[in-house]
Amino acid sequence: MKNIYVDHAATTPVHPEVIEAMIPYMNEVYGNPSSIHTFGRKARRGLDEAREVLARALGCQYEEITFTSGGTEADNLAVIGYAMANRENGNHLITTQVEHHGVLHAFEFLEKNGFDVTYLPVNADGIVSVKDVENALTENTILVSIMYANNETGAVQPIQEIGAFLSEHQAVFHSDAVQAFGIERLDMNELNVDMLTVSSHKINGPKGVGVLAAKKELTIQPNLYGGEQERKRRAGTENIPGIIGLKKAVELMETTRNEKRALYKSLRETLLSRLQEADVNMLVNGSHEQVMPHILNVSFPGVNVESLLTNLDLDGVAASSGSACTAGSIEPSHVLAAMFEDSNRSQSALRFSFGYGNDLEQIEEVAKRTIKIVQRLQT
Repeated sequence: MKNIYVDHAATTPVHPEVIEAMIPYMNEVYGNPSSIHTFGRKARRGLDEAREVLARALGCQYEEITFTSGGTEADNLAVIGYAMANRENGNHLITTQVEHHGVLHAFEFLEKNGFDVTYLPVNADGIVSVKDVENALTENTILVSIMYANNETGAVQPIQEIGAFLSEHQAVFHSDAVQAFGIERLDMNELNVDMLTVSSHKINGPKGVGVLAAKKELTIQPNLYGGEQERKRRAGTENIPGIIGLKKAVELMETTRNEKRALYKSLRETLLSRLQEADVNMLVNGSHEQVMPHILNVSFPGVNVESLLTNLDLDGVAASSGSACTAGSIEPSHVLAAMFEDSNRSQSALRFSFGYGNDLEQIEEVAKRTIKIVQRLQT
């Protein structure tokens, strides 16, 4: 029996070409990029080239890229860093109930430190209302943070429209685009965002590398104190091998994006069709139109998700109940809880997410194994 990995929304395998690109920066170009000698200058050159590639990929300027240890740190730097540095302009912040915990917990921290936070609801498709964002704005609002695409359901938010009207307000607009990176074309100017977060390990790059793209005129309080790396926004010696890996992953991403979108859409449609044809009792969670092509979230009423995941794993299928950050937790998904009043919906929800290495034959097999297990557990 061949194991099949369909949990790419949690993390992705590192592409062989990414690994190959990283190796010289671990055994040859090992200097500190802040050093002025030859070893340091070679490392600095690699860092500078990576920053240029990321700036082009995100539609921003070279000096607006800050490398971090991952998406969570980048989210924290954007949310906490901007709010704390600009408190004199207001203490009201806006986000949604369905954000990644890297954002939600940052706002909870700010609430404990005297900020007023509005957590906007979403509809049954997991999408926030543009009107609700407008209505929540006050003259004291200094920051709005809304994710581009949800990591559990794949629901895509109306970022461009929200950014358009926020351009007339003092509030700075941040979007966590970790789950969209590599599949959607991201351009900060076109999206009307001031800050954008992405992560390496979601696009077949190494873990431990993220990026906050933030307009250079923004004042952001650093979360780390030490040296003056990353234009004083993020202290600490840069992870050069990881950043080089991210650079290579982005270059590969740029040449395969359209091909991947088409493939993932076909895989999603195939799996959904096979489940529907088998007439298993199921409910699709999230929008049918405004959705990332690589994510399918389905509830199987009457089935305990932990039992389902265990049986799938024993049968060689690696899927997920939602966010990897809460793996092992028996608490229901905060995303599905915000979308539906029925708590049973989240207790039987399964997320399939597609990526590098998946093909149609694999997904047909995933469908067969899932149907067999669900039918057994629902009887």
